[in-house]
Amino acid sequence: MRASLIQIAVDEGESVASRRERAASLVRRQTGADLVVLPELWTTGAFAYEEFAQEAEPLEGPTYEAMAKAASDAGVWLHAGSIPERDPDGPLYNTSLVFSPSGDLAAAYRKIHRFGFDKGEAVLMGAGRDLVTVRLPGTTLGLATCYDLRFPELFRGLVDNGAETLVVPAGWPERRRAHWTLLAQARAVENQAFVLACGTAGTHAGVPQAGHSIVVDPWGEVLAEAGPGEEILTVEFDPAKVAATREQFPALKDRVL
Repeated sequence: MRASLIQIAVDEGESVASRRERAASLVRRQTGADLVVLPELWTTGAFAYEEFAQEAEPLEGPTYEAMAKAASDAGVWLHAGSIPERDPDGPLYNTSLVFSPSGDLAAAYRKIHRFGFDKGEAVLMGAGRDLVTVRLPGTTLGLATCYDLRFPELFRGLVDNGAETLVVPAGWPERRRAHWTLLAQARAVENQAFVLACGTAGTHAGVPQAGHSIVVDPWGEVLAEAGPGEEILTVEFDPAKVAATREQFPALKDRVL
């Protein structure tokens, strides 16, 4: 399987509409990939809290339309990162969208763990409730977003639901980059799964982003890692390695709790 992680830069000088168009163009260029991944809240920036309400979209809004078309044009499975979703009957949500190569919506995941410690996202957005997996040819994706990475029980639930490849879009700050790498490897090792973690570059509301998108195999080996700037990280991996690892070292079978 060939995956391309688009570590797009989010900076104040570019409008949301312009960045949406640019992201769609970058997705279209990934013809030949099986899976393309964008980061968390790349339309606004994960720390641009004051922009959430203004830029929030209905689920099937302009980003949905642009990403569905881009996935179809490129013929790829597309995890389009997340958007600030405006539910007409409720609060805002940090919602991830996954499209099939035909441009159909395959899944939507509302972020369960909201970051901010009683401010920012934690008070401006509602919390999702559902664990979401998506079946692709050859592997099953488990969906999580940024701060979710710190909560291992979520990933155990995804594995119990059949996940073999864990996809984590993020807007992770540079000051905690060491945690980003450590946690991505930990989630891979403890769940004997691939982890594809795609972050943003640039600066969101004065917060420098970590970049360093990373792909980790079920043994915790880093297969590929981006730098700090805008970059497309492309890697080939064998999804069958998950089953082989779980058979060779059957730690998951010894779970008690």
